[in-house]
This record gives sequence, structure tokens and C-alpha cells, in this order.
Amino acid sequence: MNKNRIDIITMGCSKNLVDSEVLMKQFQSSGYKCTHDSKNPQGEIAVINTCGFIESAKEESIQTILEFIERKKEGRLKKLYVMGCLSQRYKDELEAELPEVDKFYGKFNYRQLLVDLGKADAPVCDGKRHLTTPRHYAYLKISEGCDRHCAYCAIPIITGKHVSRCQEEILQEVRELVEQGVKEFQVIAQELTYYGVDLDGKQHIAELVDAIARVEGVKWVRLHYAYPAHFPWNLLEVMRSNPRVCNYLDIALQHISDKMLNRMKRHVTKADTYGLIERLRKEVPGIHIRTTMMVGFPGETEEDFSELMDFVKWARFERLGAFAYSEEEGTSGAKDYEDDVPAEVKQERLDRLMALQQEISAEIEAEKIGKRMTVVIDRKEGDYYVGRTEFCSPEVDPEVLVPANEKRLRVGSFHEVLITDAEAFDLYATTMG
Repeated sequence: MNKNRIDIITMGCSKNLVDSEVLMKQFQSSGYKCTHDSKNPQGEIAVINTCGFIESAKEESIQTILEFIERKKEGRLKKLYVMGCLSQRYKDELEAELPEVDKFYGKFNYRQLLVDLGKADAPVCDGKRHLTTPRHYAYLKISEGCDRHCAYCAIPIITGKHVSRCQEEILQEVRELVEQGVKEFQVIAQELTYYGVDLDGKQHIAELVDAIARVEGVKWVRLHYAYPAHFPWNLLEVMRSNPRVCNYLDIALQHISDKMLNRMKRHVTKADTYGLIERLRKEVPGIHIRTTMMVGFPGETEEDFSELMDFVKWARFERLGAFAYSEEEGTSGAKDYEDDVPAEVKQERLDRLMALQQEISAEIEAEKIGKRMTVVIDRKEGDYYVGRTEFCSPEVDPEVLVPANEKRLRVGSFHEVLITDAEAFDLYATTMG
């Protein structure tokens, strides 16, 4: 057990990761040493930043807490703290069930932890972060919360209403991160396209993204978690005209059947969705679209699922993830509908959908063979440098493997490569020149 060392474990999404990075900076400014997601925790204090989005995420968070409770019982840990979405929502229940945890914090009061550790004069870091990502890229959170109330989603219950950060504060963070060597920004929010509506009733995401991309030193800006209803079309002009804004959009669609979209409270129709995809591809040639689909929402029939499969065949999404519906207490889906699709049917549909997507992905990636593309190098692994194109977000998208014996490449550097081979989810390339 190392004194004054704190292990921080982050569960769930990149928005949680940003919170952990802010907390790490505060700890370090107060004299603590921090490690993040260590495979071999050694600190006398542990902080677990939990996820409470769906049942599997909750279970993973609980299991991690129990593992650290065991470490504490064995004398290998002095203090254990829990923060994040799970404890924001279930604080009272967790306190009753897990008294071994020293204190539970929610999603927004975790900075009180330093004071509780006896740091009454805890420094204010003004949102500065200790990056846990490779130094050339960072996640940039532009808002908290969500005003959408989709029938399956507990996020608004956990995080509250949408709150946009002011533009100048965001741009100042970008400038500071560029000074630290960051060149690539993953812009994230629970609902990206709603940015600014709570400030003056207007969507300002296009203006914000353009301003971020114009900061000197920014190379790539990539957009995550758009919403299909009331899509801000001026964002496409920014993507098309500013070469620093990647031709990439992460937009969760969930389903295509009008019946399911209505039940899910998505405020969009099948016709709207087909029109959206057509317009995205027309106005931003070469755009790569990442989406998420859900199977097994209450009332989904084989006919509804067939509509979804037909849509995915037509849309040919470059990136697609999917998950089976799990009932979340407090949501309108849990209140209004019986979870009537059997688990084995959900799994069978999920498997069929992802098998289809694997075929589509393999075809799309194979079409890149012989093309020149720009990649950023993320790391060296074995005999290869591992990089990404502008069409690939870290952790979730295909990577580009470049033989390490060809030329010495620096992590964080950008290079033009020739794509020589492709698999369903990875590309192989050789350096140019």
C-alpha cells in the first residue's frame, strides 16, 4: 500500500473519463500521486467512478466496488470512495448495502472529496485535467445532462436537464490542451446537437465546432452523440468546408419502425430518418456515420426487426453498435410497457444484426484498399504502429496497422499512407515516401 497514492477507476463512457481527469488534476495539485485504471492497484485510497446507464454497466460497477471492498478487508486499501452515475441515482440504497465504502458521491459533488480528505484549502483547478489518453488526443465535454426523455433511457433521471458550457470556456480549454500537445479533439455530450438551446433557445453547435477547429494547433475535430430530431443542418456546412472537422458523425438512431420509434419517444419518423441519412451523405461526401441500434424494446415484432435489418442494409453504416433493451426503473418504458420480448429472442436479433453489420463493414473497409489516407499514430504494438484515419474514433472504431520495420514513426504524428489490405474491422497500410 503506497501512501498518498490514489487509484482512480473509471467505468462507462468518455464523459465519465473527463470527470476522472478533472479529479486527478485536483488530487495532484494537493500533493497526491494518481494512477488511472491500474491493473495492479497499489494506492492507500481508491476512487471508483461508476456507470449506471444499463443493467450490464450497473453490474460491472457493483462488481468493481465489491472487489475493492475485499481489498479493504484484507488490509490492502485504507479508504474507498465511490462517485458517478450509479451513486448519483442509488446513493441511499448503496450506502445501506455497502457500508464498507467510506463515502458515496454523485456525479456533480465529487470535488467535495478533497475537502473530506482533510484538504480544506483544496486548490481550484478551473476544469483543468490530467489527461489519461495519449497526449495527442482528448475528449472535450461541451455540456451535461439531457432534455430528451427517450422511453428506455435513465440518463435524464441521473444527470438532470441539459446544461451547456459557455463557448469561451470551452475554447479556453481547447487552447490550454493544444499547449500540452493535444491535436485531436473528440467533442462529446449526451446530446451534442442541443448545444446552446438552454442558453438562448438556439442551436449553436455549428458555430462552436467551427470555432474549435479554428484554434491554432487543432488538427482534427470529431463529433459524438448527435440526435436525429431537429438536426442542425448548418453543421454539415462546417463539416464540408472546414478540413479540420472530420467527416464523421456519431448519431444514435435506435430503430426505424415507426411503431418502435413512437414507443421509444424518439420524436422522429421512419421517413425522417431515411431523409436524414440521404442528406448527410449528399451534403458531406465520404462521411462516415456511426450509429447505435436497440433490439428487443417492448412490443418489437419480427416484422419491426425486419424493417430494421432492411434499413441497415440500405444505409450501409460505416460503424454500428447495438444492444438489447434492458428495463430501467423510472423510465416511461418501464412504467408503460411490459418487457415482453424474451431474452433469447433479443440475443438472437442482436446476433443477426451484428452479423449483417460485420459483412457491411468488411465490404466498406475493403473498398479502401489502394487509397491514400492520412493517419495519426496512437501507439506501437508488436510489429506494427497502430493508427487511425479521420473516420475512426479511439477505442471503438477500426485501426490502421503500419509495419514498424518500414520507417520510424512518432506517436501523435500524422502520416500519409497507402492502404494495402483490409479486414472487417482493421486496415493495413504502408507509409508513403
